[in-house]
Amino acid sequence: MNAIDNKTKFVLAHSFVDKRTKANCIMFLSQIKTTCYDQIVERYKQEKNKPVKKRKLITFVCDGFENYRNTFSKLFYRVAELQFGVPIACKKFGRKYNNNAIERYNGKTKDRLNGMRSQFKSFDYASSFLNLRRIIHNFVNPHQQLKGKTPSEKAEIKLKLGRIKIYNLIKYCADRQDDD
Repeated sequence: MNAIDNKTKFVLAHSFVDKRTKANCIMFLSQIKTTCYDQIVERYKQEKNKPVKKRKLITFVCDGFENYRNTFSKLFYRVAELQFGVPIACKKFGRKYNNNAIERYNGKTKDRLNGMRSQFKSFDYASSFLNLRRIIHNFVNPHQQLKGKTPSEKAEIKLKLGRIKIYNLIKYCADRQDDD
């Protein structure tokens, strides 16, 4: 399961699971709540005095999997909006939101995993690989739609990684661990 910001292409949360159970959906959406809830509530506070139809809340877009709707209602009730059951390429059918960014990211991940399946010795190894993939996507690889910026740069996360981004990112994380 993955969540991507449609404007910055930043992977907000991800969870490598065998099945999309309700418990796994709660764990997954809780990651977003932990990292983004303050921003979501801030937007809600700006919009709450407007008529309901005119509010511009943070909008989540998902496919038609019912556990997403149930979990979303528990974790983000009133403060955010959910566009549920959105198909791929729905803009061509006149809908405002689509899930193309996540479908593309998932497709690239599946392509990468298909060639590596036999190399993973356990679920934990595969999960670690996907964590690294998310970090590289967010902080190292530039994105064509973002005009050569990385998703973190577009999201204005200022780490000053320079040209050797992966090395400097490892160094940055190591320095932060030393501070703890």
